Amino acid sequence: MSDIGDALGTAVEGGLFAKAVGRGKNALPDTPALEKGHFAEGACLNCGTQLIGEHCHACGQRAHLHRTLGAFGHDLLHGALHLDGKTWKTLPLLVFKPGQLTRRYIEGERARFVSPMALFLFSIFLMFAVFQAVGISAPTEITTSDVLKSNMQDVYANAKKQTEDQRARVAAMSPDSPNLADAKARLARDEENLKGLEQARTLVADEEDIERLGETGIGVPFIDQAIEKWRSNPGLMLYKLQTNSYKFSWLLIPLSIPFMWLLFLWKPRFRAYDHAIFVTYSIAFMSLLFIAVSVAVKFGVSEAVWVSMLCLVPPIHIYKQLRGAYGLSRFSALWRLCMLSVFIIIVLSLFLQLLLVLGAF
Repeated sequence: MSDIGDALGTAVEGGLFAKAVGRGKNALPDTPALEKGHFAEGACLNCGTQLIGEHCHACGQRAHLHRTLGAFGHDLLHGALHLDGKTWKTLPLLVFKPGQLTRRYIEGERARFVSPMALFLFSIFLMFAVFQAVGISAPTEITTSDVLKSNMQDVYANAKKQTEDQRARVAAMSPDSPNLADAKARLARDEENLKGLEQARTLVADEEDIERLGETGIGVPFIDQAIEKWRSNPGLMLYKLQTNSYKFSWLLIPLSIPFMWLLFLWKPRFRAYDHAIFVTYSIAFMSLLFIAVSVAVKFGVSEAVWVSMLCLVPPIHIYKQLRGAYGLSRFSALWRLCMLSVFIIIVLSLFLQLLLVLGAF
């Protein structure tokens, strides 16, 4: 039921192209010779341009390509996970100097680093894959009656225990005790509440009455339809909410850009493009942070450690990214961090509402 497998298959499919070549008496006439697993060509194998360096100056293809099984494994890994030399230059800066990474990319250093969108897509894919691996997923086998019965059972059990305890207190009190009348009055109230809960349990046990409890009476067709879907099959709707959060996570970027623009309204030199790069790199880092926390929880790291990571790392990272990317003073970065914290809550609320709407249709 998960789209993780489909996403992985799609990633692996991209860019893998095989060209069968031979050597010796069965070799094709134009097949270039091999030297230690490399093509020893003098012209580009892609466009035929004479080579004058490590790359073709016409089409950009590398010269002297590998033709080994190890090279095939490298291409497979790169095609699936997009890991190359740029990754190991980008990730340390993203973690420790996010502002510098953002500013350098905005100012034109593109070939040196992984692009924000590529890193964003990779981190989102990896985050949901790790969530599945460690068991963080929405429950699918759940119904409205299960929820109501479970909640009602807990309430009824607590009320029954409270009534029995009060009955025992009354039985233990002496007839001439001054608190006997109050204790009996409280016992009567507890018994009355328990009778009401018993009737409610009977109501919840009836599937027809459960359906009646789900009627909204709002009168707006698409709202009633959405509520009916959540009421009738909450497990499926939770699953759709989870998968849609993966598929439409990119919506966080356009939702966030207007709020970033508000923070720099009186600084026109910072454009929407700058804010988009900032937001995309920031979301990519937060996804990697969630991966680290989920793995830490899986391996039994103490709650104090991973809770501290979730509470302290995001604001510190955003603060450093604001200072470096926009060249802000400590005070300017600090008050923008406070405002941005509020904006993040708004953006996440809007994103959740969009997911609820998308899941209803």
